[in-house]
Amino acid sequence: MTDILLCGCLGVMGKMITEASLSTRFSDKLRICAGVDVKDGGTDSFPVFRSISDVDFPEGALIDFSHPSLLSDILGYAVRYSVPAVLATTGYTEEQKTEIRKASEKIPVFFSPNMSLGVNVLAELVKMAAEAFGEDFDVEIIEKHHNRKLDAPSGTALMLADAVTEAENRPMNRVFDRSCERRARSKNDIGIHSVRGGTIVGEHDVIFAGEDEVITISHSAGSRRIFANGALRAALFINGKPAGLYTMRDLIK
Repeated sequence: MTDILLCGCLGVMGKMITEASLSTRFSDKLRICAGVDVKDGGTDSFPVFRSISDVDFPEGALIDFSHPSLLSDILGYAVRYSVPAVLATTGYTEEQKTEIRKASEKIPVFFSPNMSLGVNVLAELVKMAAEAFGEDFDVEIIEKHHNRKLDAPSGTALMLADAVTEAENRPMNRVFDRSCERRARSKNDIGIHSVRGGTIVGEHDVIFAGEDEVITISHSAGSRRIFANGALRAALFINGKPAGLYTMRDLIK
């Protein structure tokens, strides 16, 4: 049985992870033993701390679905108590990603811009398509999310762009706004477009446009539950692993 410390436990995703942990898929493998959240409130299932600095005991693993600004404190706790960390928050800066890599030299860290298994299979399919099509096909990425999402483009869109760049093995130019300049599209461009509206959970389309044909590879999330299930699977996967940086690609192998 893996004991979990859940950061952001009173948020939408935190509540969904708590609910998912009680399902037959996970209930005999893990349990949420404590939570951290700046919001007022609590739960009958486990104690909730206002700050992770108030947590002075180790857990089997940590799942973070809180806010990027709390990263340093969360990694500090994880390193101090040698707790494997699953980072499911999006919107990290490059400096914070460096901080994550440094922490992974001391503890196992699972970091993925998207905790959905389906999205990560999508990234593998995108990589395969980019390898096959090469410079003959232009690549455009469209991501759609609810009107409360703060960061744009989504971390998943950037992850998909990374998959294309890795497959192409050549410099690629990410274009977020074509209204700022007047020029023809370059073969090295990856267009990334963000849509925000309503209650869209998350949709990603990767368009490969060639001469006289277009291939679109898509993923649509019907519920945030897929991210909760993915985070819990990641916690089970990383528990007992040696120090290092792990991703969904490691889990789905």
